[in-house]
Amino acid sequence: MNTNEKNRVIEHGKIAGYADGVMTNTTNYCGKIFRRYMNNGSVLELGPAEGVMTDYLYQYYEDYTIVDGADFFVESITKRYPKIKGIVSLFEEFNTEKRFDNIILGHVLEHVEDPVAILKMCKKWLETGGSILAAVPNSHSIHRQAAVKMGMLDSESQLNETDHLNGHRRVYNMELLRKDFIDAGFNIKASGGYWLKPLSNGQINQYWNDEMIQAFLQLGEKYPDISGEIYIVANLR
Repeated sequence: MNTNEKNRVIEHGKIAGYADGVMTNTTNYCGKIFRRYMNNGSVLELGPAEGVMTDYLYQYYEDYTIVDGADFFVESITKRYPKIKGIVSLFEEFNTEKRFDNIILGHVLEHVEDPVAILKMCKKWLETGGSILAAVPNSHSIHRQAAVKMGMLDSESQLNETDHLNGHRRVYNMELLRKDFIDAGFNIKASGGYWLKPLSNGQINQYWNDEMIQAFLQLGEKYPDISGEIYIVANLR
């Protein structure tokens, strides 16, 4: 076991608050986008954290497995949904003979040491005809561009305070995200963005109402290049 990485996952899981405020809205919206592309059958969700995505998707899929390095996340979700199979493991150390019709990586690839290696592992777990769906924060988001203009960031891809708090190792743009999937040997079926985000999460939590949040979530699909979050749907070549 990689003890340092395990401790890192647990530490960030305890302090980050992945489901705080507007992040619950964005994760739910991401789940709705994923549902457009998902197959019937089984789901493997890597890194569910508090289980916001799980709460939305599990109502549609009975055969559901979660894997997370933080035991308290897995215990919380399986307590809510006893039929979900919960596994406490680093992704790098996880293995299974089961093949899944859908693999979900909601805000996972920005956290791991080697995202291409994780994606290559996912190929072994994906059923023929299955789909892998991943979402990450977008470095080209309009709020990051504004931060560069104001001198708060040196570049769009620089890790900010929230990135460090959440345990991010990189900030993707669509070019880099596509490259990782192609390097891992996947065929990209669809890609896009959501959540047009002009301000920080703290400012949005303080001043915006739900109607405003929903409008800007939808606008992000119209302007994916500058949206707050981007996604890819892929399958085996």
